[in-house]
Amino acid sequence: MAVKISGIDAGSIAEKKKIQAGDELISINGSEINDVLDYRFYINDTKLLLSLKTAAGKSKLVLIRKDEFEDIGLEFETYLMDKQRSCKNKCIFCFIDQLPKGLRKSLYFKDDDSRLSFLFGNYITLTNLTYSEAQRIIKMHISPVNISVQTMNPELRVKMMANPKAGESLKYMFEFAKAGIAINTQLVLCPGINDGAELERSLNELGSLYPAVQSIAAVPVGLSDHRQGLYPLEPYTKETAREVIGVIDRFNEKFKKENGAVIAYAADEFYIKAELPMPDAEYYNDFPQLENGVGMWALLQSEFDSALAECEIKSLKRRATIVTGKAAYPLISALAEKAMKKIAGLDINVVAAENKLLGSMITVSGLLCGADIADAVSGVDLGEELIIPPNCLRSEGDMFLDDMTVEELSDRLKVKVTQNGSGGEDLLSAMLGGI
Repeated sequence: MAVKISGIDAGSIAEKKKIQAGDELISINGSEINDVLDYRFYINDTKLLLSLKTAAGKSKLVLIRKDEFEDIGLEFETYLMDKQRSCKNKCIFCFIDQLPKGLRKSLYFKDDDSRLSFLFGNYITLTNLTYSEAQRIIKMHISPVNISVQTMNPELRVKMMANPKAGESLKYMFEFAKAGIAINTQLVLCPGINDGAELERSLNELGSLYPAVQSIAAVPVGLSDHRQGLYPLEPYTKETAREVIGVIDRFNEKFKKENGAVIAYAADEFYIKAELPMPDAEYYNDFPQLENGVGMWALLQSEFDSALAECEIKSLKRRATIVTGKAAYPLISALAEKAMKKIAGLDINVVAAENKLLGSMITVSGLLCGADIADAVSGVDLGEELIIPPNCLRSEGDMFLDDMTVEELSDRLKVKVTQNGSGGEDLLSAMLGGI
């Protein structure tokens, strides 16, 4: 197999070697190039022999000498160099199956591609992985690998994923651990299914793979209002959320005595549902599971408090509104109060938006759509500016889930709309108008 080169960076090594767009890259130092993993692994040598086929069908060899890790300037049509692999599971908790009809097509694609774990930190289930691909990960020592485990009980995993390969595919995790590949794991917990005794089993078995397994995130199942015809699941309650936290705390206590480390974490949402105080920032070590909503509350609070302590502004005549999800509302409100107490004249109004598109059980800010925000602030004196959450827009930063753009929301509300940054310092800066 070969991959087509779509462009050449100006002034690059590839341009100097007269490699052209339209050429096909066949191999590097004799190793076949099939996708981004092959390319990223073999391109790092200081001496490269590229085998190419020109657009005219002629074969040519190009010798390159360069510094280690230096880029040679080849561009490809996609970052994967071929098609993205879709998920073959039919998980009982899949959130994409719970999306309403009529959203943009890309939202319904289920990815389960090991290469995206390497490139962007996506979580994979291993059910798409072949033996040769697993061996390639070991050979290239691709690390870390992020694995969506759900349960270490093979039979239960098959049931939860509705995939006969789900149980046997766990073997790859043991092979990765043996090879010294770092692993981050997540457990999407469903009440009465993979929590309780099953959660204890999963924690203990994953803990046995330490230090290869670096972290375990327990995340509550997300339930929208669009579950018609799907597996019957119930949301976590105050009592059941406390039970999950209790299991994790007991595991960590024992594990820390034996290994001197904490590796299992309950998502922030569990503490919110349980009505328990969040752990301090120190509890989360280097925050290995932020993308799973683990430690976001503690980190934001810590960063904001540090930034506010260093802030030299004593007074500022400014009124603005921050909109957030119901889950983060108590924290954002408390931080706004701290800022207003220190800075005279600062008036920050915080509004919690209900998720009407997906349902009231979805309380995170990242899944708010434009219409939800517009409805939440209807009739509110927004002041100079409406500040929206940092994660409610698609990656391009211009559109909500319901395809409303930031510009359209601004026109509708007749106010400036800006997206808050991702950290506590950014939040304070947004409150102060970018100062």
